[in-house]
Amino acid sequence: MVRDSPPPWSFLTNHAQVLLCVARDPQMRLREIGDAVGITERAVHRIVVELEAAGYLKRTRNGRRNRYEVALDLPLPDRVAQHRKVDELLHVLSEGPSVGAETPS
Repeated sequence: MVRDSPPPWSFLTNHAQVLLCVARDPQMRLREIGDAVGITERAVHRIVVELEAAGYLKRTRNGRRNRYEVALDLPLPDRVAQHRKVDELLHVLSEGPSVGAETPS
């Protein structure tokens, strides 16, 4: 059966979609992430703060912009996939993490 329109729900949470955007472009602006994910810049900011607090993102200033690093070696915060790591998710959802995504020492 072929659908004419996509369902109103998504397999990926907004957190996963934000993390994927950051992995693809570590210097992406919050507004651009919001446009890509379909949420407000304010919602992206909240998600980035939550991901940072949980250790999944590290932010550094690069001039007037932020640069983000994804903690690739952390387990996914999901009951079903808790034995999988962030880098595995990003690899499945893209061609792999971007060069800017680094594993913390």
